[in-house]
Amino acid sequence: MNRNICTLIICCLFSPVWSWASKLPEQLAVPGGLIKLPIAEITQPTPKVFFYDKRVLVTADGDHWIALVGIPLSAKVGSHTITIKTAKSSSQLTFSITDKDYPTQYLTIKKKRMVTGFTDEDLKKINADKKAMSKAKAVWTEQQIEADFIAPVDGRLSSLFGLKRFFNDIPKRPHSGLDIAAPTGTPILAPASAKVIDTGSYYFNGNTVFLDHGQGLLSAYLHMNKISVKPGQLVKQGEVLGTVGETGRVTGPHLHWMVYLNKVPVDPALFITKDIPRLDARNKK
Repeated sequence: MNRNICTLIICCLFSPVWSWASKLPEQLAVPGGLIKLPIAEITQPTPKVFFYDKRVLVTADGDHWIALVGIPLSAKVGSHTITIKTAKSSSQLTFSITDKDYPTQYLTIKKKRMVTGFTDEDLKKINADKKAMSKAKAVWTEQQIEADFIAPVDGRLSSLFGLKRFFNDIPKRPHSGLDIAAPTGTPILAPASAKVIDTGSYYFNGNTVFLDHGQGLLSAYLHMNKISVKPGQLVKQGEVLGTVGETGRVTGPHLHWMVYLNKVPVDPALFITKDIPRLDARNKK
């Protein structure tokens, strides 16, 4: 088997080398961001791409196949490699990510058992939830994606992706989504066409919907009040998934919106850059 080693070093956050189609999200080469790499000419069969043994989304853009790689929040600064496989060969492409210092956020959770002091029944529920959510996040379907997202809620930005979080002064995992605050009952819309993977009521996440946009591009909607869709249902962009609520571990009504690529959460703001200034402006009123 031939192994051609191709190296591409991307030293800046937004690469100026290629012109990307507007339907694709913004590139941000940091932990929790994503990177877009041309991997083959469009005249060639679609390659398969892997990043740390996880399948990567591949889509057409102009005259190239593009790999859309999600970068884990835990990724180390420096060089990383994707593997590109075709029927006849395997090659590697190296890219670099730079550091990002995410701010720290301290939150007070009034429901103490959402932070510590879990009962045996709580732990049983939490473990069952982890299994159900892991199954949902493992979904992969071979289909072309629609990544021209709209904001799922008309509200205000309340917590950004990647924040280092403390609940009642206890350190927790970094914030893995984008929080949009809105009154209970505000409609939550599908950002793009998708299939409902699953719905559920989870200990920490509350009422939740998972969507499949194709090739490991998934999205999740947490802390909902009401859910209006069912597993297996096809939804179009703008269709109502349910309403904003404050179920699960929350400090008030909001949508916690997550986007996944190759099984890792990435910053949803990169998919709705045109909407971010409008949502953020409401914090200044």
